[in-house]
Amino acid sequence: MLKLTINTIKNTVLTFATAILFTSCANNNKNSSENLVFRYNEYANINTLDPAFSRTLQDNSACNQLFNGLVQLDSDLNILPCIAKNWTVSDDGITYTFSLRNDVYFHKHILFGKDSTRTVNASDFEYSLNRLRDDKIAAPGSWVLNKVDDFKAVNDTLFEISLKQPFPAFIGLLTMKYCSVVPKEIVEHYGTEFRSHPIGTGPFKFKRWEENIKLVYRKNELYFEKDSIGNPLPYLEAVALTFLPDKQSEFLQFILGNLDYLNSLDASYKDELLTADGRLRNTYSESVNMIRGPYLNTEYLGFYLDSKTPEIQSTLIRKAVNYGFDRKKMIMYLRNGIGNPANGGFIPLGLPGYSESVGFTYQPEKAKQLIEQFKTESGIENPEITLVTTSNYLSFCEFIQRELEKNGLIINVDVMPEATLRSARSNGKVDMFRSSWIADYLDAENYLSIFYSENFAPNGSNYFHFKNDVVDSLYNKAFTITDIEERKHVYTTIDSIAMEHAIMVPLYYDEVIRFTRKNVTGLGINPINLLDLRYVKKH
Repeated sequence: MLKLTINTIKNTVLTFATAILFTSCANNNKNSSENLVFRYNEYANINTLDPAFSRTLQDNSACNQLFNGLVQLDSDLNILPCIAKNWTVSDDGITYTFSLRNDVYFHKHILFGKDSTRTVNASDFEYSLNRLRDDKIAAPGSWVLNKVDDFKAVNDTLFEISLKQPFPAFIGLLTMKYCSVVPKEIVEHYGTEFRSHPIGTGPFKFKRWEENIKLVYRKNELYFEKDSIGNPLPYLEAVALTFLPDKQSEFLQFILGNLDYLNSLDASYKDELLTADGRLRNTYSESVNMIRGPYLNTEYLGFYLDSKTPEIQSTLIRKAVNYGFDRKKMIMYLRNGIGNPANGGFIPLGLPGYSESVGFTYQPEKAKQLIEQFKTESGIENPEITLVTTSNYLSFCEFIQRELEKNGLIINVDVMPEATLRSARSNGKVDMFRSSWIADYLDAENYLSIFYSENFAPNGSNYFHFKNDVVDSLYNKAFTITDIEERKHVYTTIDSIAMEHAIMVPLYYDEVIRFTRKNVTGLGINPINLLDLRYVKKH
């Protein structure tokens, strides 16, 4: 069916291109204006434009265009100044003092009065962080302040944060969208509706949002950052998002030239776009650019350890699943070689603490032996488990299903919508689930918090309900260690304990892969796959 669809689309594109050729002169002004609008689709939709509630990658990428914080990440995840032009850390590692720029303005709004805007000052950061802590608001980003004792505006341009104890990775937490600055008068005017009436300081300003249909930003003429030769940013005049829920439809719109950017690789079109070894096919090499690089994202299957199902409770079965399928083969066939087999632990390639030695390799005979041992010890002749996934990852789960069936384990695969699965996973309603974990900041602690017993879901991210006293002790100890190598050793040890209990099945460490039209430049990539449109141009 896809082949027919693609051929139809190619014919449409040809007709479309011919029409453009004959009407290019008449539409010259229109094309010129369209070259300043960046168009992309967010198939997973977005939930909010309030940074305090920005917990998904798609929400973060949307909010990244509208908001700024004290500090920011570059494409290599180095921490750079943003609204804070510089900062100091006390010798004891407790007090952070930020010196703020005085030329950062909020997007225009009538509530600001005469000038319809005002400059950001330190009290705005005090308000924004207090908002994260407000129990009535119940922002999901409140955890970023768990290590913070207090914070205050010393004056208009000095902001001070005091920690409970030294935490070397803290500055990285402040790069998250949760810590963006928002204006008190606007937030309190809109209340919960600030999610759809955002006012920030970012390179683009909010224009219109028809939920599930379209979102439009316009260039922020007051934006404070410049490029390397002093030109104002951003270059684009506008950004337009659509929300087609189907990845194949998204791909077809991209091929038609109706979208400038594609940030996904789906089974429905991967073989049309890429060769078996992950290269862009010649058919598209004249019209499409492909950018590929490391991604701090671990795709995995998780087990809910409080399940009443004997197979899920059994370490034998959980280890058998880990040994029972070939990750390298899976990546080659289902991802065209995009990604790295997760033969290590949960910590991905590229983060200190990653170790290949703590994970599982492909050992089908070992898997079969463990399953037979479970049968003997439990008396269950036909062990069976249910794995729940979203449709986008069904092919991976079916691959694992087929491989484990050869070794004597029946895996039933159920499909749920993403939002439904997210809720079921958080509330312990599924025995086994597919999920992913993307780094929030450049420290393995944000991966290992998922193993900490005080983070049990639904209030935290420990969806497994895994409790281990040694892990808890090491996790708390890691916060007090300033030596990088010692921290790395502690992180690896925690990861190895989790893998020894086989509470999850790491599948692969992802890669960022982005496709753009040939007339798009300046997009780039970064290891957390955050969309940054400041430097993008259309020609």
